Amino acid sequence: MLSRRHLLGVLGVASVQAAGLSPTNLTGLGHRRAHAGERGGVHWELKDITLGGDKRIGTRFTMLVPRKASKRLSVLVALHGLGETHDQRMGAHAWIERYGLGTAYDRLCQPPVARVSSRARYWTDQRLKEVNAELQQRPFEGFAVVCPYTPNVYKAPMGRKATLDAYADWIVDRVLPRARQEADLSSDVARTYLDGCSLGGYVGIEVFLRKANHFGAWGSVQGALGAHRIANYANRLRDVIAQHGHRHIHLETSTADAFRKVNERFSRLLDDRGIEHRLRMPPGPHNQPFLRDSGTLEMLLWYDRLSSKRG
Repeated sequence: MLSRRHLLGVLGVASVQAAGLSPTNLTGLGHRRAHAGERGGVHWELKDITLGGDKRIGTRFTMLVPRKASKRLSVLVALHGLGETHDQRMGAHAWIERYGLGTAYDRLCQPPVARVSSRARYWTDQRLKEVNAELQQRPFEGFAVVCPYTPNVYKAPMGRKATLDAYADWIVDRVLPRARQEADLSSDVARTYLDGCSLGGYVGIEVFLRKANHFGAWGSVQGALGAHRIANYANRLRDVIAQHGHRHIHLETSTADAFRKVNERFSRLLDDRGIEHRLRMPPGPHNQPFLRDSGTLEMLLWYDRLSSKRG
């Protein structure tokens, strides 16, 4: 997730204060380890894999794998945010230990889904009813989630562009092949997805646009996409679809997300270009308690529905 310093640089002091992003709610529960030491849930196991290689790019990833699977698994590559970029181990475990990936997975496997927080409201009553009705009609099937370390490309010694180029190569040439050795994962492009949270949303779209022939879907959760970049991204996504065929797009922000306006504007730009996508905006700020309650679960549910369509 974003550090306070990074948000101040991106948005300006006045914008941060207007959004209510104080030091307390920028950190708070978000910087404590949720589910520390978690290595598996009721419905999944965790693999922790070190690849070696260039530490400036990445050397390890974790992998959530369903304990029981009746068919070859679809796979989602999920990139973490800025707050964990300083440590390879922390980055690789961010989705499990901080963003609620494992608990969200178990909640979807054992509905009805309920709120995690008894105080904060990260769900509307209506959306919670919709999710549970949907799960009753069609149970969560599940898929594998690969969580690689994500570098801070803005501080990369080799420069941002070169780092993004190398990182995209690492994901498709090293991480995905190794993940497919570890579990029975589909190699079908249509069942290989890429998403990212905050900084990971920005890095993810840069990877996707470099490697669109390897992914059937791209998305972001509270993506720090950059207001000055999104028109270009919309044009490039249009070109990708024209060249490679339809790609599914998942956009998720939240009502008090620092990047809400950028994501809403990006959605309008995609609409203007006739690019099919889904924008969802649950209540909540840009923090990890939001992810652990609704943000990560909504991401998993979206890709599960996409995966089940593919069979």
